[in-house]
Amino acid sequence: MIKVFVNGCFDILHRGHIELLNYAKEQGDYLLVALDSDRRVKVNKGLDRPINTLSNRSLVLANLKPVDQVAAFDTDQELRDIIKNYRPDIMIVGSDWRGRTVVGAEYSKSVIFFDRIENESTTNTIENYINRRHLHR
Repeated sequence: MIKVFVNGCFDILHRGHIELLNYAKEQGDYLLVALDSDRRVKVNKGLDRPINTLSNRSLVLANLKPVDQVAAFDTDQELRDIIKNYRPDIMIVGSDWRGRTVVGAEYSKSVIFFDRIENESTTNTIENYINRRHLHR
């Protein structure tokens, strides 16, 4: 069995998330997705995030076709421990991490960088929504 690993916030799902998850699942047999805790999202993305709680994000992801398991982490050490215990054959990491330290990469047989889909991001989704709301005032 080929084990694949992905981690992130997955706050408001968009096309980029779905394509990443589908790609990750195509690389192996079992996909574990690790989610940033709500506290960690606030620290990394701002006090107004996450939009969806960890429990909501976990439920949604656990019910997506490519996802076999969901875990959560609050610190780099917790993330490292999840990866160390899982021992993935493949880690899929966003291409924005190329050239940077990827937490837990030493416990994976290989790391594949996934290119961002156009301008797809949760931040862009939120900003587009806010901008459209101003059109109706």
